[in-house]
Amino acid sequence: MKRVIKVLEDSLPREVVESPFLDIVSEILRLNEDPNVQGLALDLPESLYSSMVLNAVKPEKDVDGLSSVNLGRLVHGDVYDCLVPPTVCAVMELLEDVGGKKVLLVGARGAEGAALQSVLRCEGATVLSCHWKSPQLQSELGHADAVVFGSTKPDDVPVSWVKPGATIIHCNMVKNMERWIQSQQHRKWDLHCLKLQPLSPVPSDIEISRAQSPKAVDVLAKEIGLLTDEIEIYGQTKAKVRLSLLERLKDQPDGKYVLVAGITPTPLGEGKSTVTVGLVQALTAHLNINSFACLRQPSQGPTFGVKGGAAGGGYAQVIPMEEFNLHLTGDIHAITAANNLLAAAIDARILHENTQSDKSLYNRLVPVVNGMRGFSPIQLARLRRLGISKTDPETLTEEEISRFVRLDIDPSTITWQRVVDTNDRFLRKITVGQANTEKGFVRQAQFDIAVASEIMAILALTTSLQDMKERLGKMVVANDQKGEPVTAEDLGVTGALAVLMKDAIKPTLMQTLEGTPVFVHAGPFANIAHGNSSVLADKIALKLVGENGFVVTEAGFGADIGMEKFFNIKCRASGLVPSVVVLVATVRALKMHGGGPNVTAGAPLKKEYTEENLQLVADGCCNLQKQIQITQLFGVPVVVALNVFKTDSPAEVDLVCKIAKESGAFDAVPCNHWSAGGRGAIKLAQAVEKAANQKNSFKYLYSLELPIVEKIRIIAQKVYGAQDIELSPVAQSQVDRYTRQGFGNLPICMAKTHLSLSHQPERKGVPTGFILPISEVRASIGAGFIYPLVGTMSTMPGLPTRPCFYDIDLDPITEQVKGLF
Repeated sequence: MKRVIKVLEDSLPREVVESPFLDIVSEILRLNEDPNVQGLALDLPESLYSSMVLNAVKPEKDVDGLSSVNLGRLVHGDVYDCLVPPTVCAVMELLEDVGGKKVLLVGARGAEGAALQSVLRCEGATVLSCHWKSPQLQSELGHADAVVFGSTKPDDVPVSWVKPGATIIHCNMVKNMERWIQSQQHRKWDLHCLKLQPLSPVPSDIEISRAQSPKAVDVLAKEIGLLTDEIEIYGQTKAKVRLSLLERLKDQPDGKYVLVAGITPTPLGEGKSTVTVGLVQALTAHLNINSFACLRQPSQGPTFGVKGGAAGGGYAQVIPMEEFNLHLTGDIHAITAANNLLAAAIDARILHENTQSDKSLYNRLVPVVNGMRGFSPIQLARLRRLGISKTDPETLTEEEISRFVRLDIDPSTITWQRVVDTNDRFLRKITVGQANTEKGFVRQAQFDIAVASEIMAILALTTSLQDMKERLGKMVVANDQKGEPVTAEDLGVTGALAVLMKDAIKPTLMQTLEGTPVFVHAGPFANIAHGNSSVLADKIALKLVGENGFVVTEAGFGADIGMEKFFNIKCRASGLVPSVVVLVATVRALKMHGGGPNVTAGAPLKKEYTEENLQLVADGCCNLQKQIQITQLFGVPVVVALNVFKTDSPAEVDLVCKIAKESGAFDAVPCNHWSAGGRGAIKLAQAVEKAANQKNSFKYLYSLELPIVEKIRIIAQKVYGAQDIELSPVAQSQVDRYTRQGFGNLPICMAKTHLSLSHQPERKGVPTGFILPISEVRASIGAGFIYPLVGTMSTMPGLPTRPCFYDIDLDPITEQVKGLF
């Protein structure tokens, strides 16, 4: 009685639904002839369900089963050669065995009522039908074994008329449940893209952003299949997306997963964010393929410092760019608050332990309230970790009380620093505890920039609220006097940190200039952390785009840093497998790698970068070739995207594409999305779509079971091209300690300069024969990685002589922001 058919959803435009019958019939006839449509399910106002409309659907595409041809087969008992309407199927499922029973249909009219009668009779039921005003209604209700209400029951028909024990089914409730179930499934996007009218010369980024009128974010959310209760709206153009969506769409196959990486960065910039945005604009606005961009949230440090924002650029950017680049939805502020709460807890705990007896500490940590003393859940967890199974505070021995109240933090081992989201070089080394109230507890410390916090790395790698809470608790902040790790859980602050981060864990939905969706979530440093946007944003986006859609995300710095960490750290945390890598390059950056002169920010470019120089381009392609080889280590197809500038000659562009393809790239495509929007990246999008269908033999670079030093050596030799590594005595002792503490099986997150494949920023191209020096080895246990420091690595940028803030201003009348880029 049941047939399985493939259905492609197609929503009739509003103007068609509101037009006369003939227009609806015309639209149905058009869909009948569309080879891509395997089934038609009508969801129209009840007044439009005429025989003309129902019979316009081809019998072989009739999902509702209400055409005259289908009903004729049902009436004649040919139930195996027809489609049983879904509502009828649902009613039969609820009624179960109806053989020999008397079934009364009340208010069941039209084609659906006829279909239900036919199927019931076929199953051996005695079927009677009447309307609500029938004089025999009360009598029939009193004798029926099952009653099916085909329309809403009037108030003057009491339920007491129904025979006790009889089954009652409301078809309206069945239909509502069908609609609810359908609403929970993945749906084809009904996305209305925004039109672009690119100007020449290209205006500033903020002028372009302001010239476009973005869609209201609730409209965008509905277009891509988000339910009303799955979004939390922030203003007109931003919304948080709740993680409950992952449960709703858990059975939905993922889309294709694309990573945008780059050659070794230069001061000239390569434009990875611009490529990411341009690519999704091309896929969705021009090729009608569902796609999502997943980007990192930029730090306000660089925004007001020297780098500027990170929303993309030209006609390939996220809008509104001022909201993207400034506070967004407050995630970085939440991280700052959580980070600094933990920092305050560390120093306060040391102070209190230094100035109180065990008894005083115990009385304050486990106070008597209303005559009762009780442990909090996090304190009970600490007791269990100490091997103390007692739950009554009055039964602990003096030795157990001492172990419980004293963390014995060694101040010289504290690794947890305070953070602020501002480039402030004078906070790189500070002294805390100088007030008299701190009773002489003075120590040297520092501030890091907020995005360098381990909490940011955790936000980017977590897979759920529970997972985030566990990771926060595992964060190691110092060692005790015995050399054992002290964690946030030991300090009792895990729950409070989770409360501060409960909204930050939700990705923020925004849009591109062409109205395609973007997730902005997390922004960890790309040197001491892994430099990728969040796992959760990627996972949600992969469900929303559907099996044939694309999610495009970006890795910080060059492929040797951001991409390597994406594969070895992020993919391990997420379990996701990338489909394609897009490797971004520019002619002028390759010229610098080929030996071109140094570039000074703000100074005019030298002629080597503005005039054709094929030899310089050819020499610089060694870096592009090396980055292609690094990608191939992971078994993923690579497409080279060449960002074209007006100073590039056709010969230079052709040369780069030729060398890239000869070096193993699946394809190499010149791109003009900066000046033309998504239309300028159509060929790139087509190349990515083809590459995603290639054989993918993705693999990690190293096994986690290898010793820490061996994992570092593999990265140094295979990725950077080093001859070997050299650990300082301090680094070696740290490796030994982490191994002893049980952290040896974590992945490696190398902290080194992004300006060279080596540890020396001035060495461009492809350096060889160097020994990579490891000065220190640190651990982010909550985030889940070990990070070796190659040389000196600053975690607090400074302001230049002329920061970006000189150009940033606010119009007090219009409230418009000026000067962002």
